[in-house]
Amino acid sequence: MSWDTIDLDREDGVTTITVDRPDRLNALNTETLEALEDALAEAEDARALVLTGAGDDAFVAGADIAYMAELSVAEAQAYAELGHRVTDAIEAFPAPVIAAVNGYAFGGGCELALACDLRVASERAVLGQTEIDLGIVPGWGGTQRLSRLVGDELARRLVFFGERVDAQDAHQHGLVGEVVAHDELDDHVGEMAAELAAKPKHALQAAKEALNQVHESPQSVGLTYERRAWSGLFGTDDQREGMRAFVEDREPEFE
Repeated sequence: MSWDTIDLDREDGVTTITVDRPDRLNALNTETLEALEDALAEAEDARALVLTGAGDDAFVAGADIAYMAELSVAEAQAYAELGHRVTDAIEAFPAPVIAAVNGYAFGGGCELALACDLRVASERAVLGQTEIDLGIVPGWGGTQRLSRLVGDELARRLVFFGERVDAQDAHQHGLVGEVVAHDELDDHVGEMAAELAAKPKHALQAAKEALNQVHESPQSVGLTYERRAWSGLFGTDDQREGMRAFVEDREPEFE
């Protein structure tokens, strides 16, 4: 499949999805969101997924404000539902998803990054839930996912004031996992993704699903899920190979 505003590239188990509207700082209109939803479905066989934006200025600068300005309540509801489908698809994607935050990540762009498993920021990156100054609130999961990363107090400050944080502050507060030089971002994230793609696929998927349970269920339910996921991996080719390789003091060769 091909799209006008989304690029999808595959290499050795790693799929990279790039939002490609650099003239609009990769802002997300309906067409782009629908294409992104399709691309995520197309990429479901990836062993690791990278999400980024085209150009040197923006990861995703946010939702398309020009498009949103005159929406009715019903149209806004449909737009919110589409954005939620995309962020939910990222969160539930069967392999680890890395956000390569190469520039501005405001509003909906920040929410895309929040839905990813890991976030690596360029030193030029700036992030924020800036919706308040547009007379709205985060509508694609930001009110829920942000506090899980940075805590309730900071989440409220970022949402209430619409504050923007640079890469170093974002790292300090746990909004991103690490910061790298701008010209090293693609290579660094590529190395991370390649390392993940070499891990046992079923174990990684089970690990992601179990980790996601922390946010969706009481701890007792999550612990029950973890026990089932752990024991269910025994007898798989990856489990057999991983443990045999350890006993034989060699590197495992996963399928």
